[in-house]
Amino acid sequence: MNKSSFFIVGQHAVIEALRNPRRTVLRVFLTEESKKNIHRKSPNRNLLDGVKVYFKTKKELDKYSTKENLLHQGYVAEIEHLDNLTLKDFIKEKKNITFACLDGVTDPRNIGSVIRSAASFNIDGIIVKERHFPNESKLMYKAASGAIEYMNIFEVSNINSTLKNLKDKNFWVYGFDGNSKKNFTEIEWKGNNILLFGSEGYGMHQHTAKYADFLVKIDIDDKIESLNISNSAAIVFHHLNFKKKS
Repeated sequence: MNKSSFFIVGQHAVIEALRNPRRTVLRVFLTEESKKNIHRKSPNRNLLDGVKVYFKTKKELDKYSTKENLLHQGYVAEIEHLDNLTLKDFIKEKKNITFACLDGVTDPRNIGSVIRSAASFNIDGIIVKERHFPNESKLMYKAASGAIEYMNIFEVSNINSTLKNLKDKNFWVYGFDGNSKKNFTEIEWKGNNILLFGSEGYGMHQHTAKYADFLVKIDIDDKIESLNISNSAAIVFHHLNFKKKS
C-alpha cells in the first residue's frame, strides 16, 4: 500500500481533499484570504480541524506551482494517496455499472478533465493502466477540480486482461473509433458497460481494440478530424447519464 505523500495546488483540489473523509491531508499552505474563503465555503464544518496549517504569501506559494505553470490560487496541500480500489470487490453487488477505460491516455490535463466529467455525469469508475497513471500530478488534480475525490479510479497492471475478466462477468465493451459506422447514440446502453477510449493521435492499441464487442463513434462534422479525448468523454458521459435518468 503506497502511502507516500505529494503536493496538490488549487482551490477546488485542496478544498475537496479536505472534505473527503477518506483522504489524509498532512499539511495545508494558505494565504490569509484563502483561509477565510475555506470558512465561507463550509460555514458549518471546520475543514481545517486537525490539519497543520501554515500561512504563506502568494509569492511563497509560487514555488509549488511554477514548474507546472499552474495557478495555485492561494491553496497548496500535502496529501496521501487514497486506498487502492479493486474491481473484483466493487462489482460484487452492483448492477448496471458503467466504467470508462483509458487505453494509452497519459496527458495529466486530459485525464483530470475526464475524471471531472465522469464524476459530473455519474460514471461508476475509471480504469487506467497503473504504469501510465500520473497519480501524483498537480496538473491532473488541478484539471479534475476536486472531482478526483468523488471518482472510483481502478489502477490495473494490464488493460487487456482486465477487459477480458470483465467481459467474463457480463460486461459489454464499447470501443470508440472515429472510423466506425455506428453512432454511439444508437446503442440502448443496458446492463454493464465499459467505454473504451484510446489516446489522441493513436487511438486504441490494436490488440486492446480486439477486446471491444462493438466499435462506435461520436458523429461530428466531416470538416473536423477528431475531438479531444476529454471532450469526447464528456459528450458520451452526458448522453449515458441522460439515458439512465429518462
